[in-house]
Amino acid sequence: MTVPARPPPTFPPRRGSGFLASFGHAWAGLIHTVVHQRNMRLHLISAVLVGLVGSGIPLGLAEKVTLIFCVLLIFFAEILNSALEHLVDLAVQQFDEKARLTKDAAAAGVLVLALGTVVIFAAILVHNWETVRTSTDAIVRQVALGLPLTACVVVLVLPQRRPVGVDVGAFVAGGVLLAFLAQYTASTVFTAMTAGLLFVAGSAAYTRRREASSPGAPAGDSAVNRT
Repeated sequence: MTVPARPPPTFPPRRGSGFLASFGHAWAGLIHTVVHQRNMRLHLISAVLVGLVGSGIPLGLAEKVTLIFCVLLIFFAEILNSALEHLVDLAVQQFDEKARLTKDAAAAGVLVLALGTVVIFAAILVHNWETVRTSTDAIVRQVALGLPLTACVVVLVLPQRRPVGVDVGAFVAGGVLLAFLAQYTASTVFTAMTAGLLFVAGSAAYTRRREASSPGAPAGDSAVNRT
């Protein structure tokens, strides 16, 4: 007697299929990467520092576009690296040398982009050194307000458990500091980018707290993180 073949497993449909639903899925992927990938959090904090420099020192259009493109490209590479590593773990349930090499190669791609961004950032500062040297007041202001703002972002993305009031206080304090900085900004684009990064950090803190309160929640960073 012929045994009928098993039907393929069915997967629960995603909620909605329109543009807003697609945006929601993409946003969830971004926040998930920030929550579970340590190096994505480092990239986020570094991007905040880039935003503070770009909003404090007047730069040319080409330099602004280059820095913003580098930040977005690193984010894209880290998210793609995370997706690839999850895919490898899903396909390979035991140790495999080729799987390890695949992960290492993906991590190397992000590393190359990160090192290249550091070199580009340094080259832009050297090229505009005269502007940097004569912008003492702006630099002092960016350091005095920007470092506490960066600290607020660090608090929001830290994986350790903490009272909800700490997250709320860090997000509100970051917003207030950013509002002060916006009054003296040399680039509204970089200020808007910093505001977006603060919002991403706040969303990550909210998502981490929601996951921690749900049953079967994953603990800590993803084991696939390598970059």
